[in-house]
Amino acid sequence: MTSKYQIYIFSLLLILLSVGVMTYKVEVLGFPLFAGEEKSIWNIEAKVEFTGHGKNAFVSLALPEAQNGMFVYNENASSANYGYVVAEEDTYLRGEWSKRKVEGKQTLYYSIDVILDEDFKPESVKEYKRNYSIEASSLVLQATEAIMQDAYDHSSDDISMAARLISEFNKANPTQAVEMLKHRYIKSPRDLRDVIAALLEDKKVRLRRIGALELIDGQKNVFLKPMLEVFYKEKWQLFDINNGKISKPKNLFIWQRGAVSLLDAEGVTGSEVRFSVTENVVSARTGALLKGSDEKVSLMDYSLFVLPNESQNAFKHLLLIPIGALVVVLLRVLIGLKTSGTFMPVLLAMAFVQTELVPGVSMFLIVVSIGLIVRSYLSDLNLLLVARISAVLIVVVGIMAMLAVLAYKLGFTDIITITFFPMIILAWTIERMSIIWEENGPKEVFVQGGGSLMVAIIAYFAMTNSVMQFWTYNFPEILLSVLALIILVGRYSGYRLSELHRFAPMVRKK
Repeated sequence: MTSKYQIYIFSLLLILLSVGVMTYKVEVLGFPLFAGEEKSIWNIEAKVEFTGHGKNAFVSLALPEAQNGMFVYNENASSANYGYVVAEEDTYLRGEWSKRKVEGKQTLYYSIDVILDEDFKPESVKEYKRNYSIEASSLVLQATEAIMQDAYDHSSDDISMAARLISEFNKANPTQAVEMLKHRYIKSPRDLRDVIAALLEDKKVRLRRIGALELIDGQKNVFLKPMLEVFYKEKWQLFDINNGKISKPKNLFIWQRGAVSLLDAEGVTGSEVRFSVTENVVSARTGALLKGSDEKVSLMDYSLFVLPNESQNAFKHLLLIPIGALVVVLLRVLIGLKTSGTFMPVLLAMAFVQTELVPGVSMFLIVVSIGLIVRSYLSDLNLLLVARISAVLIVVVGIMAMLAVLAYKLGFTDIITITFFPMIILAWTIERMSIIWEENGPKEVFVQGGGSLMVAIIAYFAMTNSVMQFWTYNFPEILLSVLALIILVGRYSGYRLSELHRFAPMVRKK
């Protein structure tokens, strides 16, 4: 295989790898493709209150399980001088607080952060067992049988039977059988949910009791909303116990599933749990990082984001250098601009990024102009190359120091940042231009110097482009595509754009 085809194949592989990694980070990890995209993080806080009477206290709260479309992280339990553990009871997770001889009103807190993510799915789905039934007299059992017979006769499947049953319990004028059950067993919305669930389970309907919370910013001291899920045709259908079958809202967070109690408390009285919800808006990238950090093996574990902040800030600038290099390659190989040194314009562009364009260009022209004058004097002293370069370097440092002091006195604070200029490169640039002046005259100096400055300015605009800055830092794999483009351009051996003027006489003759 010839080198030409090797380059094409290698470049194609680099581009495919770059695009593949970017696609994975956008589609799977949820990285935003452009800056400014935002994501909501919902903080849900459970507030447990009770009163102690000098006895040992034990409080157990049902904890939320993993669920589709909801990524949960940053779980935190807060309590004063209480022992706290997370325990598993009959496959359910519970937070347990304990303390000896509790006296007076007590408050415990448990909070989580939730990110809505349609692509998130838990590793496993738990099976929920039936552990609730109605134990009653024969009269009540006859009433339940009449209710369920009516629901069965006026339905075609488990879904429609559940909808019919909920409708019967919410009628303004219910039947005598329904009225009996409501009077004896239903004192709260949760009781209504449990009675309906027990009746359906008696008919072998597969269902789950749930306690849900709507994610609405600013909610305070609210209770979980009791609801039902009925399984039919490989799908769970959500039911509101007051309105019947509904579609699951995107902002509905299910805190509790199953028939286990939400809160158990021993040794205390007046226990209850209420919930508050707060919305915090962060960048979509922050949300993606939080999601990726929770995975056992994540691409984020081997990314720049694991570095200290100082190192990350340094790479934000270093990753822009290949973009400047691509600009130099395109302008030199395809356009034919001449520069003083191969990649000196890239370093100048990096300096302009720090100093802003106008102050940077001004300082470059001043330093190089004064440096050329000093260099012309040093050439008369017949110094060796190393000594001459070192002398020019010292002169450049002195010039920059004097300009910084002068700018500060005059109130031009932007010019003080000229310390970011690559002084060694400036010294070599002055030396190189001096030699070109002596060998080829001042015209060539202006051509190469002007070309370097023009390429540096174009590279500056490419490197300060907000989209490019965002991509190089958040998707550094894009540099593989940049490398592929540079390799492909490196094979070009045709005419440069600046050389086409030589063919103008041929066109005029025609």
